[in-house]
Amino acid sequence: MNDKRFILHPLGAGSGNRWDWAMLPLVLAAFSLLALAASQMALPFHLGEVLPISLDPWVLPYYLLRTTLRMFLALAASVLFACVFAALAAKFRTAEKVLVPLLDILQSIPILGFLSITVTAFIGLFPGSLLGVECAAIFAIFTSQAWNMAFSLYQSMRTLPAELQEAASIFRLSAWHRFWRLELPFAMPGLLWNMMMSMSGGWFFVVASEAISVANQDIKLPGVGSYIAMAIAARDVAAIGWAILAMFIGILLYDQLFFRPLLAWADKFRFEESGNENPPTSWLLNWLRRTERMRRLGAWPASLLGLSFKWARRGFDGTSIRARPQPVNPHWERALDALLAALVLLALWRLASFIQTEVGWAEAAHVFKLGAYTLVRVLVLIALASLIWVPVGVWIGLNPRIAGRVQALAQFLAAFPANLMFPVAVMLIVHWKLNPDIWLSPLMVLGTQWYLLFNVIAGASMIPAELRLAAGNLGLTGWLKWRRYLLPAIFPSFVTGAITASGGSWNASIVAEYVSWGDTTLQAQGLGSYIAQMTAAGDFPRIALGIGVMCVFVMALNRWVWRRLYRVAEQGMHF
Repeated sequence: MNDKRFILHPLGAGSGNRWDWAMLPLVLAAFSLLALAASQMALPFHLGEVLPISLDPWVLPYYLLRTTLRMFLALAASVLFACVFAALAAKFRTAEKVLVPLLDILQSIPILGFLSITVTAFIGLFPGSLLGVECAAIFAIFTSQAWNMAFSLYQSMRTLPAELQEAASIFRLSAWHRFWRLELPFAMPGLLWNMMMSMSGGWFFVVASEAISVANQDIKLPGVGSYIAMAIAARDVAAIGWAILAMFIGILLYDQLFFRPLLAWADKFRFEESGNENPPTSWLLNWLRRTERMRRLGAWPASLLGLSFKWARRGFDGTSIRARPQPVNPHWERALDALLAALVLLALWRLASFIQTEVGWAEAAHVFKLGAYTLVRVLVLIALASLIWVPVGVWIGLNPRIAGRVQALAQFLAAFPANLMFPVAVMLIVHWKLNPDIWLSPLMVLGTQWYLLFNVIAGASMIPAELRLAAGNLGLTGWLKWRRYLLPAIFPSFVTGAITASGGSWNASIVAEYVSWGDTTLQAQGLGSYIAQMTAAGDFPRIALGIGVMCVFVMALNRWVWRRLYRVAEQGMHF
């Protein structure tokens, strides 16, 4: 091409335009802040040292910088994990049999369980440096972000439209080419909304991630989470208010500087033209598109990806018999099934031995009974949250102008630490003499209901234009419109939101069924309350029993409810 717009000059060529110079202060400020935060993460540290944490509001900008950097590092690791998991689980049936149940188990393990296992290892990996504790905190935040993103990408790849799959076969795309050109772009809108949910959901666990207990010592890393933990311990309401304000400012900043440009950029990846008159926009993306140097810099990764397509090109033409997909040898599948069955039997035998020698069968039966109580709460709360947030999510997703206005607010509400509401709940329950078994239950879904909302918004925003026009031409209204048009269209995204909200609710039950404020403690009968009590007592065999039973309930619920709904979504939902 002779068009100069397509010529990539060396980065040093030219002086750029006025937009490059206008962007320069923002880029320099971002790199300076990142360098400052990164340098503070690798300071010398020895176990037993006390890191000073102040409740002075003037230190909150620095704490917000440290916390945000941890969350974005965890987000990057979560995106990488989600891509690897989804590609393996969606493309290989053998891998799916192992990875999906494994993800169910990981999702059901409380974040405190991950911390107790990994903190010592990370500290040993970086002796004499604060980097070990920082890595432990980042990993803990990663465990609160990764699972819903992995489920979202996996669901999108499994529900890829048949016509797109046929086009990929006709053009003989390699697996690498197909992932980058077809599967990831198709999943991008839903993945971005789940990235926003992951960032917001990470705030719920940031207190536990930054205020770490190891070797009978408390380590509080500088950050908003540690600030909130100290404010709660000191009952400093003003400090909690300053922390909430800092969170809101931080969410507004990374919404404008990161997520809103990504959403506006990803609008081009819609499966079909949406027909929206008001697509998402971003002042920063418009600004970047007017620059010269930044555009040339952004073209380098694209050119490297283009080179990788040449290296990963399929070597056979479309008429070759060898180019056809080869069926998996059934003997290998049977061998893997036999191996998995043997591992399950071994796990059951070890579990039975553990119960018999450590806690007793009567205690195990009691814990399963408590698990049934928590199961009822989870199912009821997910159903009630669905009745509320599915209509709201569809309304927001079908109106891009509304979505742009409520995006930051939705992220703030999802990021608001639900544990700050627990003292209010305790005071109201005690004042009105309410039943804790009933009125502590809503606390389980305060932080997880947003998974439903964000996934439904993503699903509704991807509804093709012809479906909207057809529904309008046919005059669909009321329940018929929901039954024949809206529910089938958002069903795959709803299942993803429900499965992640369900897993999050099980984890939240540990802090929601056993709530304390000052000298007042309220508890509801349930598995979460049991684990919390045993953790406070330091009874490790019963802690392990509680976590194991929770894994069993989560895996059974995912296997017999959510996984079947996934298959319905893959085959097409018909009412």
